Amino acid sequence: MISTQYFIFFFLFSFVSSHDTSIIFTTLGRSTYAFDIFAFPTTHPQTEFQLTDGNSVNFNGHFPASLPPSLLSRLPDDDSVNSGKLPFHLIYVTERNGTHHIFYDAVFHGVGERRAILEFPPQTESTRVQVPLVGFEQSGGRVSMKDKPSLSGEFLIYVSTHEDSGVPRTSWAAVYSTHLGSGLTRRLTPKGVADFSPAVSPSGVWTAVASYGGKGWSGEVEELATDIYVFMTRDGSGRVKVVEHGGWPTWADEYTLYFHRRCDDGWWSVFKAVLPKSGVHSVSTQRVTPPGLHVFTPASSPANKNLIAVATRRAGSEYRHIELFDVVSKKFTEITKPVSPHAHHLNPFFSPDSSWVGYHKCRGSGNGRESDTLLLENLRNPIPGISLFRIDGSFPSFSPNGDRIAYVRLPGLYVVNYDGSGLRQISSRTAFSTAWDPKRKGVIYTSFGPTFASESTEVDIISINVDDEDLSYKQMTIGGQNNAFPSPSPDGKWIVFRSGRSGHKNLYIMDALEGEVGGLRRLTEGSWTDTMCNWSPDGEWIAFASDRENPGSGSFEMYMIHPNGTGLKKVIQSGTGGRTNHPYFSPDGKYIVFTSDYAAVSAEPISNPHHYQPYGDIYVIKSDGSDIRRLTHNSYEDGTPAWGPTFIKPVDVEWPNGGHPCSFEDCHWLNVRPNASVMDASFGLGSAKIECAQ
Repeated sequence: MISTQYFIFFFLFSFVSSHDTSIIFTTLGRSTYAFDIFAFPTTHPQTEFQLTDGNSVNFNGHFPASLPPSLLSRLPDDDSVNSGKLPFHLIYVTERNGTHHIFYDAVFHGVGERRAILEFPPQTESTRVQVPLVGFEQSGGRVSMKDKPSLSGEFLIYVSTHEDSGVPRTSWAAVYSTHLGSGLTRRLTPKGVADFSPAVSPSGVWTAVASYGGKGWSGEVEELATDIYVFMTRDGSGRVKVVEHGGWPTWADEYTLYFHRRCDDGWWSVFKAVLPKSGVHSVSTQRVTPPGLHVFTPASSPANKNLIAVATRRAGSEYRHIELFDVVSKKFTEITKPVSPHAHHLNPFFSPDSSWVGYHKCRGSGNGRESDTLLLENLRNPIPGISLFRIDGSFPSFSPNGDRIAYVRLPGLYVVNYDGSGLRQISSRTAFSTAWDPKRKGVIYTSFGPTFASESTEVDIISINVDDEDLSYKQMTIGGQNNAFPSPSPDGKWIVFRSGRSGHKNLYIMDALEGEVGGLRRLTEGSWTDTMCNWSPDGEWIAFASDRENPGSGSFEMYMIHPNGTGLKKVIQSGTGGRTNHPYFSPDGKYIVFTSDYAAVSAEPISNPHHYQPYGDIYVIKSDGSDIRRLTHNSYEDGTPAWGPTFIKPVDVEWPNGGHPCSFEDCHWLNVRPNASVMDASFGLGSAKIECAQ
């Protein structure tokens, strides 16, 4: 314990020179989620009820069957509350105040003289009782992700990422149990193992999870190659694998599990597993939902063992919806589409008596709030003195004195003051990777052209003076062989950039005033990709990402090199096959912020909207490759970080025009329509054999 405290003290003390600075980064679509939890009655579904309070992002709910005494004791002295007659007791995950929490809400709807919650103004005190259960404080003051909570008696079961796995590219996600009375927390997942999507059996004796077991994550970004394990909820003992290939388990009774998997015919489907009452050597599985549509994230209820709630993506649909599926009659009943056809609905869950089905979706225009989206969202930073912000854009960069931020929105180039004022669109063209000139006020370097393109794609670097009334710009590169990621030297004389002009993406240095016509030399050379370069503040080093150890593999590591081409060294890699990208020096040059899959994946990707890679967090490291520190914890993809010299007040900044809530996209790989001709006669949809393991 003494050595750990010393290390933490030393690490924080060593960051003193980088205090009073800010780090910004992007998370694709996250600013427009505006998730709240809603519910529909399963019989005669006509009206959906909003259950959460419209504050931040609320998701992955659970209706507990009963409340333990320790939780009841924390509720107000109200007969309607303590009688347990409320129709909605809700446990859920919420991201607020810059970190994850698990909350309990008692939602008053049609109880006694209480009116429906939606008839009240938002956050009226008399409409709900709200109790934080687990958060930053309960994690020992450590920033972490919380996910997939369940309440079983006095114990809250959930996923957390607060413990370092100790191995690069190994997930920190593990299942924990917290006793609500004492606060005592126990890890149920074995050390060296990652667990996802826990589900507690009706009796509370067993917990099922999706897990790699001991094999670990191999880099999947769509369906994780997990199996279903079961263990005793009280202490994690008796752990055994019961199903090969499956995720998102849910219990119908003590011996029946439903789960999802992607089948050989391309469709996501729900399966049923029947566990033996003694031993685990004869588990039988059966596909219960047909091909022809994607069906995933199932929920079941012991009150009706033949009914499951599922999320679906039907052929030709752009949205995922919640439906009920009768496993006996094999009939679907639409729940959300008739009422809310043009919205995504995620991760259903049943009330204990199966009379209600809950889910989360974007709340749209909001619950009486002026704005639902944030231009800058403040996150709790585990490193004191450095403010951390998510920006609703990509490839941000700070002006030399830190008072302005440039970023892109694919398409479009924008500039905004660090407090959110003065937002301007500079260009409507597709641009990426912004950088400010350190000597010429108002000059920004970027590149115009397609992103994620081949070496020969026409992409050129330009400079543009955003303080010029005419927004004059100059083309810096010639020929358009995918020239991108410009970064100027601190003296303003040179620009390092990535180019594919040789047939491979390598680094070059050109004149900062005249571009390549004023001087050009090659910095790196090889049949690999060197990219995402950033020049150190003292001018001595250039940091960049490269796949030179395994060209074309998609695996990138971080390197540094002197501007004269000497001193090449690797700073860090994220395990075999990992990704470490977008390095950016701190203002004093002693540290580098970057994005990486160093902590692997933290949740099943299909449980979230689209991300290019549903993993990746923001880290800082000393420029010598020591003292790596994780800054962000979530199940999204955090990327394109930048480090500026100004400490931005850690307060959220709303979009000045209200933003565009609900503008995120569903997983792109669900848009691909598999072979719909593969049907099965048992579902009345054709005669071909299902190409999926039973």
